[in-house]
Amino acid sequence: MQHRYDPEPSYDPRSWSRPRPVAAPPVPPIAKAAPAAARRNPISLLAGVAVTLGGAILAYAARPANDPAVAPTPAPAAPVGVSYDQRVLNIASATAIAPTLRSLGIAPADADRTADLAQQALGDTSGLLRLDVTLAGATLHAATVTHADGGGVAIERGGNGALVAKALTARLTRRLRFVRGELDGNSFYSSAVAAGVSDVLVGPFANAFRYDFDIQREISAGDVFEAGFEERVNADGDVVGTPRLVYASLATAAKTRALYQYRLPGDAEAEWFDSSGRSSRRSLMRTPVDAARISSGFGMRGHPILGFRKMHRGTDFAAPTGTPVFAAGDATVTFATMKGPNGNFVRLRHDNGWETLYLHLNRIAPAIVPGSRVGQGTQIGEVGTTGRSTGPHLHYEVHIEGQAVDPMSIETGGGRAIPTAAMAAFRKVRDAIDAKRAKAM
Repeated sequence: MQHRYDPEPSYDPRSWSRPRPVAAPPVPPIAKAAPAAARRNPISLLAGVAVTLGGAILAYAARPANDPAVAPTPAPAAPVGVSYDQRVLNIASATAIAPTLRSLGIAPADADRTADLAQQALGDTSGLLRLDVTLAGATLHAATVTHADGGGVAIERGGNGALVAKALTARLTRRLRFVRGELDGNSFYSSAVAAGVSDVLVGPFANAFRYDFDIQREISAGDVFEAGFEERVNADGDVVGTPRLVYASLATAAKTRALYQYRLPGDAEAEWFDSSGRSSRRSLMRTPVDAARISSGFGMRGHPILGFRKMHRGTDFAAPTGTPVFAAGDATVTFATMKGPNGNFVRLRHDNGWETLYLHLNRIAPAIVPGSRVGQGTQIGEVGTTGRSTGPHLHYEVHIEGQAVDPMSIETGGGRAIPTAAMAAFRKVRDAIDAKRAKAM
């Protein structure tokens, strides 16, 4: 039987060609009549018959004892004019299986049975699926439905002609990739994406350095960054799921930092550590809002509304309305409501006695009430322009012993060190990353 597979998938069933029937084998030519001389020689003819009969008798006598005398029934010949066609389609969810199969001309009973078997194996799943269909004419011969990771279900006809399903296990491998780039004159985001960093990793990369760098103010064109991230790859070499950032480095004219992600035993989440095993985390975040630019710093300035020079007791971060605002450190909420020109206003008292203030919020998170505890990085509200404000921004203050200080200049304290008992495991992770990075770079 001849098999034909189309090299490229089609997404429009109307454009697909009908299966081309296999050509029947050529009929052998009719033998010509024997020469006249042969017809006039009956003695030769009888001799040939005798030899043939003698050979048959000897073959019969020499056959094995258990060989049946009746010749076996020959296998049925493949139906003439039938070939296999394979179609590959992307479908939005498992609910699209039956309609898609019907659109190929497959019998509704087979289409529905295939969909039922697939949904039983896949469960109540949504998201893009790959549907591979093998047709024998207009009859369903086999089908597979798979996720991007290769997991799914294979459906084919059993010996009795019924459709049966077999689960397919996901086949993923992990690989570590490294990219290096220089900052352009536009933004860290555009620089990172141009270098090959997935856009979903730009935020985690910036957050890794939120205690060491003000990404908006302390980096400039020509500064060098590196990112190492783990990807899961399927059998076709396609990346499946979201990559995970495991290494980040940033080198500016003033300083260089390289960090490794590691989760200590007993910790719920991984943390960033330098090569010596000291955490990058500090008692306070440098910037408690993502993707913001400093629009006004700490110190004397001409007030944009009142018109006279006035002490600006904090730092303003301009960002779109609704941008999340985070607690700069572990703290207790002492104030959370509207307050005149401050607009929606939150005050936090931290465990070391310092206070941080967040003004002009668009809204305050419902759980942020006086007396509640927040962890560093917990969202407490959103950027807004409530109160005395000329546009959406966060006004952020840090108070030490009741006095406002420049949030961008204070020393926020050193991070914790990895315990001695866990250092060997950390070094193993660090050294593996460094070895692969050395080969990649």
